[in-house]
Amino acid sequence: MKKIPIPVIIVAVLFILTGSIGLIYHRSDFNGSNFMSREAIWIFSVRLLAVICGVLLLCRINWARWLAIAWLLFHVILSASHSTAELITHIVFLILVAVLLFLPKSSAYFQSKNSIS
Repeated sequence: MKKIPIPVIIVAVLFILTGSIGLIYHRSDFNGSNFMSREAIWIFSVRLLAVICGVLLLCRINWARWLAIAWLLFHVILSASHSTAELITHIVFLILVAVLLFLPKSSAYFQSKNSIS
C-alpha cells in the first residue's frame, strides 16, 4: 500500500479536527427546538462534511481534494460579509490547502487507486 504523503495527512487531520471541534462548539444549536431549524441543519451539515472530507482524503478518494477546496471556497464566500481579516485568513487557508493537495507527491498518491503496491 502506498504511504500517505505528509501534506495529505496534515490537510485530512485539519479537516477532521475542524469539523469535530465545530460540531462540539455548536452542540447547543442541535438541542431542543433549535435542532430542526434551517441554520442548525446547515451548521451540522457543513461541519459533518468537513469530517467526511478528511476521512475520504485519508481513504485516497481523488474527488475529496475538490470537496476540500469547495468547502473552503464556501467559507471564503461566507467570510466576505465578515471582517477583512477573516476573509484574508480563509483565502490563505484555501490557497495552502490547494497547494498541499496538488503537490506532485499528493497527486501521485491520488492517481490510480487500482495500482496499490
